[in-house]
Amino acid sequence: MTTDSTLSTFGFRFGRNGAHAARTMMLGELRTLFIHQPETATKAGYRREVVEANVLGKPTRKARELAFGHLADLYGLAPELAAFRAFRKLWMQDTDAQPVLALTLALVRDPLLRRSREFMLAKQPGEAVRREELEALLSRDDPGRFSPASLKSFAQNINGTWTQAGFLTGRSRKTRAVPRITPANVTFALFLGYLEGFTGQSLFTSAWMKLLPGTPDELEGLANSASHRGQIVFMSAGGVKEVRFPGYLTPEEEQIRQEVSHVV
Repeated sequence: MTTDSTLSTFGFRFGRNGAHAARTMMLGELRTLFIHQPETATKAGYRREVVEANVLGKPTRKARELAFGHLADLYGLAPELAAFRAFRKLWMQDTDAQPVLALTLALVRDPLLRRSREFMLAKQPGEAVRREELEALLSRDDPGRFSPASLKSFAQNINGTWTQAGFLTGRSRKTRAVPRITPANVTFALFLGYLEGFTGQSLFTSAWMKLLPGTPDELEGLANSASHRGQIVFMSAGGVKEVRFPGYLTPEEEQIRQEVSHVV
């Protein structure tokens, strides 16, 4: 499979901490920023928009710098990162896909949020999701590292992100829900699996596809729709699936991926 160092060049982040120690996935701020910057914008351009132009309406320069820092941690905001580049392309194509697209890339880049993924996906629709359960999960692997107040704040931020993405409903009492997904969400999940070294049928078994609700047939139907929309090339015949992502990687990126990956 693809190594962590190679995945980092594509936009993945590893470690123990993440932006959810301070914020949710900032969906509203991200939408505002993307309205004011084109798909081809550079990281410097995003920074100017947030810090100098104050497009997010923050009260102080320090608050603007912090906001930009959190957004950059969560999403990369750099077209040289393949994961962000694909995300930005798909973002513009499908408004309905945006909440789950944002969650997916935040999971790619935030190890703290990523620790909640299996916990959230194990909950059944309609099942209660208690903040205290999430606090226990976050403290389990490193007991005593965080104060009770910090754990509460982290859990609230993480729950807020899953709520913004449509996986939870409710304010003080959270309940597991089923988010809306679209072909763009399937495209992005398949592409992230591809970056990790999956190909063919195995692309549909990656952790990114498991994030999306739906039966295998439903998800394959969305992949077909994505193919018809030109987001991917998808072919399925005789139980054999082929997925290609023309234009998503530069020749140099494709070569790097092939050198460190194998067929799963």
